[in-house]
Amino acid sequence: MFKRIVKILPAVFLATGTAWAAESPFIGEWKLDPSKTRMPDEMKVASKGGNTYAFDFGGGAETIVVDGSDQPGGYGGTLLSVKAEAPDTWIVERKKDGRLLLRATWKLSKDGNTLTDYFREFGSDGATFSMDYVYGRNGGGSGFAADWQSIKETMNSPFPFQVKAFQGDGLSFITPLEKKTQNVKFDGKDYPFEGPAAYQASTSSARRVDDRTLVITDKADGKVTDTETIGLSADLKTLTITARVPGSGRPSAMVFERK
Repeated sequence: MFKRIVKILPAVFLATGTAWAAESPFIGEWKLDPSKTRMPDEMKVASKGGNTYAFDFGGGAETIVVDGSDQPGGYGGTLLSVKAEAPDTWIVERKKDGRLLLRATWKLSKDGNTLTDYFREFGSDGATFSMDYVYGRNGGGSGFAADWQSIKETMNSPFPFQVKAFQGDGLSFITPLEKKTQNVKFDGKDYPFEGPAAYQASTSSARRVDDRTLVITDKADGKVTDTETIGLSADLKTLTITARVPGSGRPSAMVFERK
């Protein structure tokens, strides 16, 4: 849920693509620097009357009753439940095939203007991904109903990242924690994501801006989901991924240091 059009690659780069990939400065193992990373998020909660609410975490509205029961969600055949544990505390869970995918504990401030989200995502191997968000109320609404936009994000889990050569003249971007691999080649074509957690209809295409800058476009079911600019520092020790989601004015920026 770790909640944002590329042009055809110029022919001048294609002539030297294989040699470039073999010596690519992007290849290596990288470690996230949480202190320099920003991953802004937005979620919308709308009251539909009574105890019924519509939740939009970025993939469209899911309307359920806040009673703690598992109810059909609108995301990948999952079940969504929301329990009001206290007037200022909601527990949000998502499940699939009987397995708990995530649990989020929402705490509303006394003045109702901020919401703290203790977000935990659980892998099939027992690994836990942990992030804490603080959201500010944007616009109207009362209680938990609001357009919430994050003002602070704290990643508590290590987030390793690997880059390897892919089919000679391409690159693979691997996130072991998410069990996904993003493959790209610099020929303007879409290549599918790989891995047990990858959505089957997700693809990426790429172009090279210069020796230290790449632009990657991600799609799901043929629709652009985000555009990532991947840049290396002059000393090749810092890698920054800036992702922009269509319709969102706040890009995320993940900063990695070479291991």
